[in-house]
Amino acid sequence: MRYEILRTLRVQDRNGYSYIGAKKIEVVLASLLVRTGRVVSVDQLITELWASAPPLRATAALHVYVSQLRKFLNRPGEGTSVIVTRSPGYVLELCGDELDVHEFHELVDRGRELTRAGRHAEAVDVLERARAMWEDPVLGDLRDGPIVSAFVSTLDEIRLQCLELLAEAHLELGRHSQIVGFLRAMVAEHPLHEEFYRLLMLALHRSGRRAEALNVYFTAREVTRRELGLEPCRALRETQQAILSAEAGLEAQHALM
Repeated sequence: MRYEILRTLRVQDRNGYSYIGAKKIEVVLASLLVRTGRVVSVDQLITELWASAPPLRATAALHVYVSQLRKFLNRPGEGTSVIVTRSPGYVLELCGDELDVHEFHELVDRGRELTRAGRHAEAVDVLERARAMWEDPVLGDLRDGPIVSAFVSTLDEIRLQCLELLAEAHLELGRHSQIVGFLRAMVAEHPLHEEFYRLLMLALHRSGRRAEALNVYFTAREVTRRELGLEPCRALRETQQAILSAEAGLEAQHALM
């Protein structure tokens, strides 16, 4: 069986995909999946489901949701449920099943290794596979509670690392013009993520578009001043100065600084 949470929450078996459809039960499954192998307490699940305003019979309702979830996940010929009652709550044990987020982590780690080894074409292939697994917004309307929201925030950071590595690998392969559009989209989507501005400046400069590269710096400075009251980070400032002074080696330098 395979669990997918990077797209619409669903479960895949030999017969295809299955969807729950009932939001409360989806929240319970999402909470157990993002803490696979660890106990999630009854109190934590109640908070995830109802925040600070649980109903009078919240514990009884939770037991019903878990029972329905066990039935949903049960497959013919399989005896033991993957959801185990363990004080003070429940734990979901994969027992050889797959979880797509684990594959995502493995792909990003592999892409990082390949990039460091200078195997950029292979890194692009691996990181594109990781990127294709992701569908915004991850876990959609299930991320209101502290367990799922914290998980998604951490996952967002790993996704940004994946996208940075992907852009860097493309730059190392000399695909400067081809990556400009992608980096502009990343800047628009993540206006406070300064690394995307820096990579965009490099891509433009190496494409012979020096003035545009410098304009990216001024845009970044305006955003960081307005939103954070700060000057751009050191890496951005150094990239701007290198472009202004036509620093020797800027064209050929590695994208990582």
